[in-house]
Amino acid sequence: MKALSNVLFLMIVGGIILSGATLSSGVEDTNWSVRRMGMLSSIEADVVRHKNVLGFARLTPGVRHALAKVPRHLFVPEKFRVRAYDNAPLPIGHQQTISQPTIVALMTELMAVTHGDTVLEVGTGSGYQAAILAEVVSHVHTIEIIPQLVDSARKVLADQLYHNITVHEGDGYAGLPDCAPFDAIIVTAAPPEIPQALLDQLKPGGRLVAPVGPVNATQWLKVWVKQQNGSCNIREIIPVRFVPMVSGGI
Repeated sequence: MKALSNVLFLMIVGGIILSGATLSSGVEDTNWSVRRMGMLSSIEADVVRHKNVLGFARLTPGVRHALAKVPRHLFVPEKFRVRAYDNAPLPIGHQQTISQPTIVALMTELMAVTHGDTVLEVGTGSGYQAAILAEVVSHVHTIEIIPQLVDSARKVLADQLYHNITVHEGDGYAGLPDCAPFDAIIVTAAPPEIPQALLDQLKPGGRLVAPVGPVNATQWLKVWVKQQNGSCNIREIIPVRFVPMVSGGI
């Protein structure tokens, strides 16, 4: 059984890799809040630089607050904590990564969620994306297929008192029909096409944000907006490269 992985990607716009903070080295700096603000500045610079393709030039206050608050260093293995606020993905074990902060910010913005929303995340990974979402919505249901990541995410999120996050173990291709419908859905790995089960679990007017495309080829970060009649308007945002989303049945 293959694992539904969190994101390992190279984000490309017009052939240019999105810039980030220089990788850290040397003695660990425990002034995490200062470093978190440096990460946030790097994300904001990326947004401004690519505003024409993203469709917005700044982060909304809720997303900005979440990025400034959530302690990313607690969601990475201790040996990588010195690099926790680099604007880059980092390994979290099981051949998975914690996503680059810029992609976390962009995908959260593209969901266009509000405080009262209930959302689904497919691919819990470290739990960091779920924590960001929990700062801006009412409840987050997040599903992960790797048992060890389910356990570690539950622990760190409980330690941080995120009572509005429910971590489920299961196959993301099926979604969570018992908890549906959702105001928004985010997928953190790339299927060849979006599973119909996820679109069925999205409320009319809701958004699904996901990368789609084949392995080792250009994929696109897309947004599906569900209409009242059940059809979806689809918008391509930027070319990306994510690991494949796989089913527990494969």
